[in-house]
Amino acid sequence: MQNVSKLFLVFAVVTVIFFVLSGVKPFDYLTWVLEVVPAVIGAVVMAYYWKRFRVTDLLFVLICIHCWILFLGGHYTYALTPPGFWVRDLFGLTRNHYDRLGHFAQGFVPAFLAREILLRNNIVKKGPWLQFIVVSICLGFSAFYELIEFSVAVILKSDSDAFLGTQGDVWDTQKDMLLALIGSLTALCFSKWHDRAIAKV
Repeated sequence: MQNVSKLFLVFAVVTVIFFVLSGVKPFDYLTWVLEVVPAVIGAVVMAYYWKRFRVTDLLFVLICIHCWILFLGGHYTYALTPPGFWVRDLFGLTRNHYDRLGHFAQGFVPAFLAREILLRNNIVKKGPWLQFIVVSICLGFSAFYELIEFSVAVILKSDSDAFLGTQGDVWDTQKDMLLALIGSLTALCFSKWHDRAIAKV
């Protein structure tokens, strides 16, 4: 097994603890399962490819932080997370915007993942095409997730309300995808930082 840094181990342990705690008396167990499943699937895939493709510490930390966002949203539901209410009250907003953070992360973190896979496997060279493909992948992933939400809504009907978390916004899906786009574009601003992390692998 490849050596790992202390930072890697710390974030891995904290993420596991956070996962366990999020499953203790959540607002709704069905919503909790639906929200944390992507993180669990990601962990399984990462473990499976560990020897062949160990992600950089930077990407691993970002993935862990993304998982924390999912776990907190799964425990309380995105519409009822305390941090979302704190921000709402602080800025005089009309709704809990914690889900917007989640969708921003849905573009920000996958952008690093896509970029790392494409560069380290010599699939695409650095340049405009890399940036275009990374953003396209993130938008595709965001659209796919919205289709999953749509499917869950059709199957579970009213039982899926907490999972969808639209809070009465008819443009919620479009805004979610916009946040993912903004997240992916923001991630590209840190390309040089990411390049240095890749160089260390």
